[in-house]
Amino acid sequence: MSEACYVAASSVLVREIPQEDRPRERLRQVGPEQMSNAELLAILLRTGSRGRSAVALAEQILKRFGSIRDLLEADLEELTDIPGVGLAKAAQVKAAIEVGRRIARLSNVSRPRILSAQDAADYMMDRLRFQLKEHFVALHLDAKRRLIGEEIVSVGSLDSTIAHPREIFKTAIKRSASAIICLHNHPSGDPTPSYEDLEVTRRLIECGQILGVDVLDHIVIGSHSFCSMREKGWLD
Repeated sequence: MSEACYVAASSVLVREIPQEDRPRERLRQVGPEQMSNAELLAILLRTGSRGRSAVALAEQILKRFGSIRDLLEADLEELTDIPGVGLAKAAQVKAAIEVGRRIARLSNVSRPRILSAQDAADYMMDRLRFQLKEHFVALHLDAKRRLIGEEIVSVGSLDSTIAHPREIFKTAIKRSASAIICLHNHPSGDPTPSYEDLEVTRRLIECGQILGVDVLDHIVIGSHSFCSMREKGWLD
């Protein structure tokens, strides 16, 4: 029997459940806030197994661990020990839990304000100074200079990186950033900007003026020091 036939014969698809009991339909009709833990978990599972709907399988998982909170600590082996839960289903559940944890961490951490080149350098120094290749990073700031996001725009070779303005501003615009600060490291340890660094910065400033996103600074990170092009007067 082919794999496709086996799956079809041994699983209960969500579409086979009565319309009023389908978790995805319930979510569309009443919203996730009104759904039970089992219904939400069933959406992640997508299918049930051998005569059980996805909701029934979700209820079995919750019964096995006692509560949704205890499910947070379950590992892949514990999940796959449950009949009907294979690696794919277990991985989907674990991935969703981790996404939730990361969102929770973001909401609990106050966004730092980046008010100077020193603030930006301190924020990125330890992550950039030991890199063996050039990493170009953009920090996205709101109108009050609070950090709303960061992005590694590109990773280059030992002594150069390619950072196109299109890539640098794409995510900043998506996040409605008022301004950006660009940083990149020099694996040599010398933070002195190259001619190419200055040219890239000039292009970024011009693009930012057109797009309405201020380029506040471009900082080069060395092994134990940094160079701010704003403080050097090279952005004027």
